[in-house]
Amino acid sequence: MTTTTMSQRALHEAAGKGLRILAADERCRSAFTTPGSVLQDILSPAARRYVLAAGRDEFIGHLEVLRAKSYEITVEFVGEENSDPAEIERVVDEYLAVLSHEPVPGQVGFDLSNLGLAFSRELAEKNTVRIAEAAAARGSEVVLSMERAPAVDDVLDTYRLLAADHANLGVTLQAYLHRTEDDLDTIPLEGRKIRLVKGAFGEPSETALGRGPALDDRYLHLARLLVERGARVSLATQDGEVLAEARRSGLLDRVTEIEMLHGVRPALLRSYREAGYACRIYATYGENWWLHLLHRLAEHPPMVLTALADIAQRHLDGGHTVGAGY
Repeated sequence: MTTTTMSQRALHEAAGKGLRILAADERCRSAFTTPGSVLQDILSPAARRYVLAAGRDEFIGHLEVLRAKSYEITVEFVGEENSDPAEIERVVDEYLAVLSHEPVPGQVGFDLSNLGLAFSRELAEKNTVRIAEAAAARGSEVVLSMERAPAVDDVLDTYRLLAADHANLGVTLQAYLHRTEDDLDTIPLEGRKIRLVKGAFGEPSETALGRGPALDDRYLHLARLLVERGARVSLATQDGEVLAEARRSGLLDRVTEIEMLHGVRPALLRSYREAGYACRIYATYGENWWLHLLHRLAEHPPMVLTALADIAQRHLDGGHTVGAGY
């Protein structure tokens, strides 16, 4: 099918797939991490819409703008799969430092691959415990992010192992994976924060559904099951049609919150906040943002035009304004 005969939705889905392919391309990622990277320099203005700051102090300051607008916040220090013990420790230190700030973030999230999973699962578990204990001491929650299909068992096993001793620990589930409904029978749900996403990685059809109406239906079905089993569900989606159906069906009144990634569809999230729904912004900081930028654009491909405008705007007035649209 050519782009001239595609529906707008089909075109967006195809564009999102293309962006995910670029995100996973090792040549692009290598070019991004090369010292003095031209790719990093050119795209940095677009990234700053989604990654609030490179450094922690600036990031903490920006969070106050969002809190003042009555949003809950989740904090993530962006990175990629890591097997260097020194770099892994630096990531853990960042989370411990963020949790020492006032006001303390109500929730933090991270990939186990950033905390040592590529080195050993034991290291990732140990580091998760360190962060979960620091968060509990400050009254904060930790929600494990979900990763590519081969790592799902490691993430869920870690969650099962640690959940009994850490009541503030939750997990992310991906609706597009065919296995997810069965996984609900194997993990703690009652009273837990469960962050339900569609799924950001390119997976084969035997493993996952592609974007489209079937995935939308599955997402809403899983959300209902989670609510019925006592989970505190975070509807983590930027899909306006899915949220509208959740509202029409009454599901939106039963979940804990709506969550959106910072910068993706601020006006849509604001509309739900103004309608009285609890809304959360997933906010990130750090310098290793290649995957994060491409995946955020893939969530809502029309934002590619906004990204190009952000690049142009840097040459006019310095770029994106924190809190714009919220």
